[in-house]
Amino acid sequence: MELWLTDRARLSVLLAACALLASIEVLVPLFRYRPGRFRRAFPNLALAAGVLLTNLGFVSITASVSGFVARRGIGLVGGLHLRPWVLLLVGVAGLDFFAYAAHLLLHKLELGWRFHRVHHSEREVDVTTAFRQHPGETLWRSLWQFVGTVILGLPFWVLPLYLSLSSLNALLEHANIKISERFDRFLRLLIVTPNMHKIHHSRVTRETDSNYSNIFSVWDRLFGTYNRIEDYQRLRYGLDGFDNRERQRLEALIMEPFRRS
Repeated sequence: MELWLTDRARLSVLLAACALLASIEVLVPLFRYRPGRFRRAFPNLALAAGVLLTNLGFVSITASVSGFVARRGIGLVGGLHLRPWVLLLVGVAGLDFFAYAAHLLLHKLELGWRFHRVHHSEREVDVTTAFRQHPGETLWRSLWQFVGTVILGLPFWVLPLYLSLSSLNALLEHANIKISERFDRFLRLLIVTPNMHKIHHSRVTRETDSNYSNIFSVWDRLFGTYNRIEDYQRLRYGLDGFDNRERQRLEALIMEPFRRS
């Protein structure tokens, strides 16, 4: 387990998964995109550096506070002598609920949406879209992970394992791959799948405002935000007003939350 806690190991697995899914996208794409895929992916990959640096900075803070919480038995499971696998299940499920809440509020709060629309402005969703996140949004999500770790009273080792699972599923759910609807429907009984998450990137507001879950699809089902469609070929990604090339440039995306609407 200690191997999975190192930043290098987690980054290596993430890059390998990204490369694998990018290859599958070429072989069995859900949508065939226009030429220039790698040029369009540049802002996403550049924003990934901000995600990485913000997470690394916040993880060190969370580690210190988590150690304090664990030593004093603070939190819902603090002080309970649970088996490691039980603690991991509780921790992953609990942190995933906080991720759902954080994502929901990014849509419902005006300031949150200013940052989150950087992610939703992607016109052709693929595996690199998982990295398309404004540093301000990353900070917001990190705060909720911090709060979840403290409230639950989790030992620090749970957080990097959760982040690894979350990152891997984010790559999968954004990947532009064609999956059997029957198989996808079976998988989404438990986890967020590519077909389920693609609806969330629709330009249609009632579809964008649904399917907020991060890893486990149960949160959308429990809180009435689950949505499904039959014809995925009719989906149009992105946001109105972001179709020109200038608003897709890296510097424009960084400044997007501070623009006058």
